[in-house]
Amino acid sequence: MMFPSPRFKPFLYLNSLTRTPLLQLQTPKSNQTFPPSLTPKHTSTTSQHHPFKVSYLVSTCGFSVETALKISKFTQFKTPEKPDSIIALFRSHSFSNTQIISIIRRAPNVLTCDPHKRIFPKFEFLRSKGASGSDIVELVTKSPTILYANLENNIVPSYELVRRFLESDKKTMDCIRGCGYFFGSGRASRNVMLLIDEGATDSVIAFLLQKRFSVILCSGFKETLDEIKEMGFEPFKKKFGLALLAKKIVPKSHWEAKVDVFKSWGWSEELVIGMFKRQPLFMLASQDKIDRVMRFWVKQLGWDSLALAKKPEIFGFSLERRIIPRALVVQYLVAKGLRKKSASMIVPFAVSDKEFLEKYVMRFKEEEAELLKLYQGKMSGHGNKEDGAAPLTVV
Repeated sequence: MMFPSPRFKPFLYLNSLTRTPLLQLQTPKSNQTFPPSLTPKHTSTTSQHHPFKVSYLVSTCGFSVETALKISKFTQFKTPEKPDSIIALFRSHSFSNTQIISIIRRAPNVLTCDPHKRIFPKFEFLRSKGASGSDIVELVTKSPTILYANLENNIVPSYELVRRFLESDKKTMDCIRGCGYFFGSGRASRNVMLLIDEGATDSVIAFLLQKRFSVILCSGFKETLDEIKEMGFEPFKKKFGLALLAKKIVPKSHWEAKVDVFKSWGWSEELVIGMFKRQPLFMLASQDKIDRVMRFWVKQLGWDSLALAKKPEIFGFSLERRIIPRALVVQYLVAKGLRKKSASMIVPFAVSDKEFLEKYVMRFKEEEAELLKLYQGKMSGHGNKEDGAAPLTVV
């Protein structure tokens, strides 16, 4: 995920600089009260050679001198009052030592904020929308950009925009908690407005917000919208959201590699695009999964790869728990003359477990025991998760 503004570059730079020190706090001269067990001095021998802020980061936060020097480039303070008050506020809201250090490491300039003007009102706003104390801790720790965002001009409008489509504070908080960078970026709001302008329905937008909010934060959003519109997807239909989701999740290089796998098994690029228009999420299957399904279908079963184009969802089914067991049953029925060779090879893989057992196993009373042995034998050891499909693997 990329930050849209240069002011967030320090987050990227500092993300891997520190070790995991224990926050150590001195009882400050102001009125804040800290646990007495965490009370080293603000000053140390480092102050003889480095600015106060470096000494503070070392003695109070536990950073190494090297790390403190790097962090200090992104924050300015000469006295402990503001940093102490920020840390006190975090501790009063049940942030752990590790979480506070993580926030300082990724958003060092927070140490210069006025906690009662910049931080506390944001906590209160989130609480007013149903966020629990642990929700606030999780959101801020995961995405400290919220501490820099303007409450009235960014956080409130952004929240209300999401709530417009999700229609409840709980769903909105769940969505934002999963991707708190929303508050540090104007891109999400712009992309939602793009969807509205393109004629996307509220249900399509709600689907994207709930299923993969990070897609809304992606760059190149307009280009992708134009691309899927050119393919024939209509913004007011659910498949528009599915196509947008798939196109933004799968990098271009991976998309092209998957097309090459299909082509190696006899599909044309036009056929791949046609299948994408029928079932957009089938392109979320990994290259390896596509190749393994094709290899089993063509090499082991001896069936035509083009038959799979009739049901692209098959690439989302579990090979071990669904495709192989059912294929063995179908092969047995054909070999015994109980199923015509000209019958559809796709239908048995598309029906539910219950329907498959009824139509292809239990109806053949004399062969039922052997069919069950084939079917359950290949499924054993793979759990009972299946009702139809296994999750697609994105690579």
